[in-house]
Amino acid sequence: MSEVRTIEINESVFATNEKEADAIRSMLSDRGIFFVNVMSSPGSGKTTFLTALINMLKNEIKIAEMDVDIKSDLDAKKVADATGVRCLQIHNGGLCHIDADMTSRAIAQFGVDDVELLILENIGNLVCPAEFDTGAHKNIMLFSIPEGDDKPLKYPLMYEVSDVVIITKLDTKEFFDFDMDLAKEHIRELNPNAIIFEVSAKTGEGMEEVADYFRAHINR
Repeated sequence: MSEVRTIEINESVFATNEKEADAIRSMLSDRGIFFVNVMSSPGSGKTTFLTALINMLKNEIKIAEMDVDIKSDLDAKKVADATGVRCLQIHNGGLCHIDADMTSRAIAQFGVDDVELLILENIGNLVCPAEFDTGAHKNIMLFSIPEGDDKPLKYPLMYEVSDVVIITKLDTKEFFDFDMDLAKEHIRELNPNAIIFEVSAKTGEGMEEVADYFRAHINR
């Protein structure tokens, strides 16, 4: 009869990533830089939302943005052209996420002198990015109305790790069967401490409240 051995591995497989992420947070905190990791599914409106937000804040806060994609630099160019802020395109080699080591190397290459707000526009994916700490001070996720109010039930980890959930495309609500109260209930069941905003980057509804959230986190 063959023998089967069982071993226990108590150290987290993400321990190295978590250590690097803590180092990033500490370094940026020491330099007075607020770093946010923005996540969502593809098509939720990340680039449109960030463009609108950056344009609201760029005259009062020094902002830089890093954009992650498997291929192309379309989103980074869109943000740079529409806002005038400095942007970096990160190609992650076909992976479904970016981890702390990739983030650290990108920051070192990009340079963050004279930056107060550093934004990472993560790759469009509701699974892998939730598993990897990038070193951000806050995780922010966008949840668009066309995706349906049951999205938190399907991708719970993303909602559990997000400090802020921004429900986007509010201007489309009349066209979709989306129960706002139920969506918020699902979010709070997973993460009672999550801050929830409702916005439309297209009309500007709710955007000032989000801008105020960012203003409150800039160390001056």
